[in-house]
Amino acid sequence: MYISRLAVDHYRSWESLVLDLEPGVNILLGPNGLGKTNLVEAVELLSTGSSHRVSSSAPLVQRGQNKATVRANAQSEGQTTTYEVTVPLRGANRGRINGGSSLYMRDLVGQIPSVTFSPEDQRLVTGDPGGRRSFINQSASQLDPSYYQLKQNVSHIAQQRGALLKQLSRAQERADSGSQANNEAALSTLEVWTGEFIRLGMELTARRMRLIEQLQDPLQTIYRQLAGSDQEVALTYQPSFEEVVQSGVSQESAALISQHFQRIYPGELARGQNLIGPQRDDIAFILNSMDAKDYASNGEEWTLALALRLAEYQLLTQANGVQPILVLDDVFAQLDPDRRSQILNFAQSQDQVLITVAAASDVPELDSAHLVDLARLAQVHRERLEEIHL
Repeated sequence: MYISRLAVDHYRSWESLVLDLEPGVNILLGPNGLGKTNLVEAVELLSTGSSHRVSSSAPLVQRGQNKATVRANAQSEGQTTTYEVTVPLRGANRGRINGGSSLYMRDLVGQIPSVTFSPEDQRLVTGDPGGRRSFINQSASQLDPSYYQLKQNVSHIAQQRGALLKQLSRAQERADSGSQANNEAALSTLEVWTGEFIRLGMELTARRMRLIEQLQDPLQTIYRQLAGSDQEVALTYQPSFEEVVQSGVSQESAALISQHFQRIYPGELARGQNLIGPQRDDIAFILNSMDAKDYASNGEEWTLALALRLAEYQLLTQANGVQPILVLDDVFAQLDPDRRSQILNFAQSQDQVLITVAAASDVPELDSAHLVDLARLAQVHRERLEEIHL
């Protein structure tokens, strides 16, 4: 599979742009600040329904506009399929296939599989847990589209439960006896939301556990190939619902998690927020039996992040029977010659690769690559828009 045309309207810095792409390696050349990363981020949005760069959709919409649109023509087995995502300033993203009826994002996620490696990926090893959860969610959604809706449901329940905790917390601060009936109703509703949070949260935890297990072997193999060593590498899943690790998705686990919620209720009430749940999960990179976050060198962090992305790539290829689109976003200037050569050798055997570079000196020497001068292309589109507005 490959994308033959990518079009964006009012997406981040781009008012409008149509980008024609080729199978094989495509190099997007343009100075920093032009919006190269925004374009490959649009591919990520089509693949996963979200961006690893932001936690909400609002930043994806060009300033002053109420929505953004991303469209792509995907070629597979001689057929062209058009996928479209509309990103509203507020509300849920929606999709279309071949201009058909409006769809939920769960119906689009995974249709155009892709894997992105960027300089930000080093933070997967050393950064905040939110980035690692984003990796888990995007990878799992492409491997199993039903995961996307499950995650959305768990997030919705967490928000509802958190809102009730805030309500009860404020009522306690006021010590308003006249609101006793309202408090009892809120407590009853909280019990219902907690039950659903436990039920769906256990399933989400189990799905994440399976993903981490699937990544273990390819991560170890690829890391050793990249590093040229026999170091031991592993991923350790650190779920908030630890009971699922011990007893699986079961009534026993549900009862233990329920007891946990009862123990921490005073703390949740005092803070007005959920203190446990999948929104607090994390993963750790273990290198030679030590936490890489604390002990890995800068080079080892880079290699771990790259190995993780390539392991994800391998899983998606095996699961879908289709090579994902590989995005290498502004990484060549920061890779040493050996890793750069390894990546280029890998890239040349893939169905489609999108490489962004800021300077001509960073353009890899590939005779068969399709070079796109984004600065020139953007100027042509601006002139066309001006003619239309005239």
